[in-house]
Amino acid sequence: MLSELRTEREQIEGAIIVLERLAHGHGKRRGRPPAWMSATKSKKPSTTNDETPKKRAVSPEARARMAQAQRKRWAAKRAEAAS
Repeated sequence: MLSELRTEREQIEGAIIVLERLAHGHGKRRGRPPAWMSATKSKKPSTTNDETPKKRAVSPEARARMAQAQRKRWAAKRAEAAS
């Protein structure tokens, strides 16, 4: 039983060392950092699923104005390319 506990303690110590290296930026690290790591470095807490940011609503009239403006821009670009 003592040998099993010592083995378990060695595994836990190894895991602690790995986590400390990750937290301090030492060792191999590829790609995006884990969420818990970026949450500790950023000033604001990470958003949870309950706090998803709301999208801005655009009225149908505003959407029509934007579509008309985009059509006008594309027409100007086509006219410029034809010249």
